[in-house]
Amino acid sequence: MARLGLVILLVALLGAAAVAAQAPGSSSPRLRFGFYKRSCPNAEYIIREAVRNATSVNPGLGAGLIRMAFHDCFVRGCDASVLLDPTTANPRPEKLGPPNFPSLRGFDVVDAAKAALEKACPGVVSCADIVQFAARDAAFFLSGYRVNYKLPAGRFDGRVSIDNETLTFLPPPFFNLTQLVNSFKAKGLSVDDLVVLSGSHTIGRSHCSSFTTIATLPPNTDPRLATILKGQCPANPNITNDPTVVQDVVTSDKLDNQYYKNVLNHKVLFPSDAALMTSRVTTRKVVENAVIRGSWERKFARAMVKMSLIEIKTAANGEIRKSCQVVN
Repeated sequence: MARLGLVILLVALLGAAAVAAQAPGSSSPRLRFGFYKRSCPNAEYIIREAVRNATSVNPGLGAGLIRMAFHDCFVRGCDASVLLDPTTANPRPEKLGPPNFPSLRGFDVVDAAKAALEKACPGVVSCADIVQFAARDAAFFLSGYRVNYKLPAGRFDGRVSIDNETLTFLPPPFFNLTQLVNSFKAKGLSVDDLVVLSGSHTIGRSHCSSFTTIATLPPNTDPRLATILKGQCPANPNITNDPTVVQDVVTSDKLDNQYYKNVLNHKVLFPSDAALMTSRVTTRKVVENAVIRGSWERKFARAMVKMSLIEIKTAANGEIRKSCQVVN
């Protein structure tokens, strides 16, 4: 009986180690940690090196990769549909949607990783997994190695990509708190996930049009920040005159909790950022992330894993693309 009990315990432990998590609010297949351990042993290393090479030259690409993971998962799930190029059959894919074009960056990094992976182990690693691993690795480097987490894999690539769906599912910078909460809830994410993932606005840049034509600056914006922005942005940004500004004027190239200090000090660009201060619950979370050392980094890692499980494709409705830019 003792031996039988030990066997049962070992089976349970092995099962728990092999199975990672299930996409929130769905019946998607379970993913696994170390998914490519046998089929492509160096897969995660190859992706990390591609991200290291890119972010060491331009940290902004790291910010783009984190944003890409979010934009991919919120539209048709984490299936790399955001990477598909326009074709005769589909002239308007997601990457041409207003939230993505021309501001979304990091496509070259994903393509470099995919090319290296196809040489090492052809037809094995999905573009959807590359997007999520690249975001994980970008967070690792930009945070000074403080954001470090294991990521389950086994995603399939989607075959459908439609530009106007970006407007349906991606929360715009002028959303109020209720709209933001509902947007995240629709994807199985909580209010805490909303506040934590908003912290990615501590890195990267934004086009002036994102906060001067779509919406005005948040109420009570720090006058000094407003003055700086007015000096950097034209009065009426347009497609030919739409410069970018840093989202975090304090630590623009570092993934840290400075964003929450900026929210408290009214030094943020978007109404959606300022909206986090419009309820007791979210205000408390902002304060906690601002003052408790190391807390936000740990929560960000967990939220990124949770987000990476949204609406995972299966072999029945997905594929492993040979090129991330086109379906097979």
